[in-house]
Amino acid sequence: MSSSAEPQNRESSILTLSPDVTDRISSLCGPMNGNLRQIEHSLEVKIHQRGNKLSIEGGGKAITLTANLLTKLYAETEHKADLDPDLIHLYLTEVRGNVKEGSSRSPGSDIQIKTRAGLIRPRGENQASYLIKMRQNDINFGVGPAGTGKTYLAVACAVDALQKDEVKRILLVRPAVEAGEKLGFLPGDLAEKINPYLRPLYDALYEMLGFEQVNKLLEKQIIEVAPLAYMRGRTLNHAFIILDESQNTTPEQMKMFLTRIGFGSKAVITGDPTQTDLPFGAQSGLRHTTAILENIKGIGFTFFKAKDVVRHSLVQRIVEAYDAHDLKTPRQEENKNGRKSR
Repeated sequence: MSSSAEPQNRESSILTLSPDVTDRISSLCGPMNGNLRQIEHSLEVKIHQRGNKLSIEGGGKAITLTANLLTKLYAETEHKADLDPDLIHLYLTEVRGNVKEGSSRSPGSDIQIKTRAGLIRPRGENQASYLIKMRQNDINFGVGPAGTGKTYLAVACAVDALQKDEVKRILLVRPAVEAGEKLGFLPGDLAEKINPYLRPLYDALYEMLGFEQVNKLLEKQIIEVAPLAYMRGRTLNHAFIILDESQNTTPEQMKMFLTRIGFGSKAVITGDPTQTDLPFGAQSGLRHTTAILENIKGIGFTFFKAKDVVRHSLVQRIVEAYDAHDLKTPRQEENKNGRKSR
């Protein structure tokens, strides 16, 4: 490509990595400079590496963000022998939106939760907003596609509240709806049948508190895992309650759950409206409640999008493809039938 095709407002800057450690620089760059290529593609910059000096070419704001990102990643190499593409993707998710917004400051950079696994920081503006709302409101909804950190951050806030004695217990709740599988064929009572479906919540707890500590808290019922049906008739005081997979509730179940909240309690309701396992024609309690409660003071809503996905980069593209397909389908049905789909 000729130089005349390059944008006229491109600038360049030199970033010097310190200390100058060859192995750490190699880890930052990745095999065949793959990490640098990943950053270039995402932030629309060019990076040239020579020893511990990195030349960055691009727009002025993009250069600043890239330099900040490379500095953070280089700090990671002090503790990690290799920086894999997944970690690079997580950091890129955090800063990618800032290029469009013209900000050099990571959103929510002053927000963090300290756990056994280390400091947990939000990745991107929506995650930062989600954490802030969970601190400010007693009831919060995290709505959006898989991989956006809705459940993980809710568990982190619950653990943080328990460790600070802000609550006395944690309740993990999920509706007993099969995702194509039949609960009746699984061994045990209803609680035992549903435990495998709560594995993401368990995994997050084990990471943040450790296996032995979680089991002790479960034995003492400081952490309780229960199907949604077991909530009926209870009043939950001084507890942090997480209702996961709430798209599989009916409107009646959602109302029942929300009216269980007692004094000194917080509730976080997470779900993805596009992945409902309810019987055909049944209305999702998550969709229904969002329409009813969105403007009520004291209830927080955070709506995540495909751009907030912090898993493998393909997950983001998969979510975007499904969203695009869902938008086209009603129009295709309208053209096919000669009338608007309902």
